[in-house]
Amino acid sequence: MRAAVLTSPAPIYQRPLRIAEVPRPRPTPGHVLLKVRACGICRTDLHVVEGELPPRRDAVIPGHQIVGDVVEGATATWPIGARVGVSWIGGVDGDCWYCTHGAENLCDAPTFTGYSVDGGYADYALAREDFIFSLPSALDDLQAAPLLCAGIIGFRSLRVADVRPKDRVGLFGFGASAHLAIAVLNAWDCSVFVSTRGAAHRALASSLGAAWVGTEREPPPVPLDRAITFAPSGDVVLAALASVRKGGIVAINAIHLDRMPEFDYDALLWGERQIRSVTNMTRADAHDFLRIAAEIRLRPEVTVFSLEKANEALVALKNDAINGAAVIVP
Repeated sequence: MRAAVLTSPAPIYQRPLRIAEVPRPRPTPGHVLLKVRACGICRTDLHVVEGELPPRRDAVIPGHQIVGDVVEGATATWPIGARVGVSWIGGVDGDCWYCTHGAENLCDAPTFTGYSVDGGYADYALAREDFIFSLPSALDDLQAAPLLCAGIIGFRSLRVADVRPKDRVGLFGFGASAHLAIAVLNAWDCSVFVSTRGAAHRALASSLGAAWVGTEREPPPVPLDRAITFAPSGDVVLAALASVRKGGIVAINAIHLDRMPEFDYDALLWGERQIRSVTNMTRADAHDFLRIAAEIRLRPEVTVFSLEKANEALVALKNDAINGAAVIVP
């Protein structure tokens, strides 16, 4: 099969992904083989490719927002031809303290799709049969792919931030995840305030119903109840923290953060403001979000790339040149 293979992490401008012919995987017990229809591109893929996340294996095929058809290893639940989705968490051990206490997203020994096991920048991909998800028929492949990580983790971020209907919610950064989260916030009748760089991102936020849109240097005009950061920047975390009222919560939606700057506790954190990190997702998050996505008829903004253009797609992501989400179609 064809695949985009990473052997040596490097800055994406060096085009480290190599398009190659590699052996097609064979199903193992508890796994199904999927023919990949589409694979969403995530900023976490960029962290993997550039080595900000330390390599877990000598070579890996990135990609963890996979839409595919079951072609081998079928079960009663997942027959041949079933269209399913795969996300970042590709499996957990099931018996650590976290797994047995309802927090499988914090598992001590998780499997990460496209990082510790091969992912979906390929013609075929293996997936654990208990970590794949049924996809709403109302969503086509391109619409479904970005939901499988950007969408789910954005939804989990709303949960971690304890967002309630009619809250004033700040979104700091407006890429693939935020532009899906705003649809849920709109459905919950929240007022959304977006701070982001890039005129195109600001225009998209306005078109999707944001109550206010500003640059990354402009504070929202009113105190916020909740804020979620989507950029891997400690400076953005402080900007979000400065925007929330006493008792407000900032949820950091980033698997990697450049640093956490020193800050004035009295001015920014006192008053029972809270900073919370968002870590991975659970299968319950996935099921709940996909149900909501179907109910509100969520339709992501999508830019399509061929498998051969995987490096270029990640360059565009790094340059914030993609409005909404990017999807590879093999």
